[in-house]
Amino acid sequence: MVRKAIFGGTFDPIHKGHINVAYDALNIFNLDKVIFVPAGNPPHKLGIDKTDSNIRYKMVNMAISKEKDFEVSDYEIKNKDISYTYKTLRYFNELEPLTEWYFITGEDCFSYLEKWKNIEEIFNRCKFVVFRRQEFENKSEIIHKRENIIKKYTDKILFIDKPILNISSTKIRKCVRENKEIYDYVPMEVYDFIAQNNLYKK
Repeated sequence: MVRKAIFGGTFDPIHKGHINVAYDALNIFNLDKVIFVPAGNPPHKLGIDKTDSNIRYKMVNMAISKEKDFEVSDYEIKNKDISYTYKTLRYFNELEPLTEWYFITGEDCFSYLEKWKNIEEIFNRCKFVVFRRQEFENKSEIIHKRENIIKKYTDKILFIDKPILNISSTKIRKCVRENKEIYDYVPMEVYDFIAQNNLYKK
């Protein structure tokens, strides 16, 4: 059976940490493909300023264009409704019903999984691949929630136990505003695109 993963996120901008996570998931869980799905209107970020979705999509496309095992989808961007995960999974399941689907997310989002809309449907449609974030590594509340979710959905959750690179999109945007170098954080094509289009200066 074909095994593919959906990697959702705002990707504002995509960075090398995202790319490393995708590679780890691909290799550890023997996936055939990782599909990056830039968020359109994520429910937890409604009303928060985000870079135009088409620009974020373009940066993802640039970052993965040379990777044969990565793809990017504009499903959530084209869909003007709120970008609920269950809807995205429903779309891909119906598109490829014989594919075994995985969903990649960070430990911070995973810890609040039971608040996600239609969580039972989500677990019926995929397995979760969860990567660690260094800033959440030692928070007892996160650990407690993680343990409870694992007990309830144990056969549907897989972990990448190596920590993600200490990079975040928030940190990158802050560096740009402060005229600090971001060359080590983002793929070269994305670096050039941010500079040429004067992104994140305000």
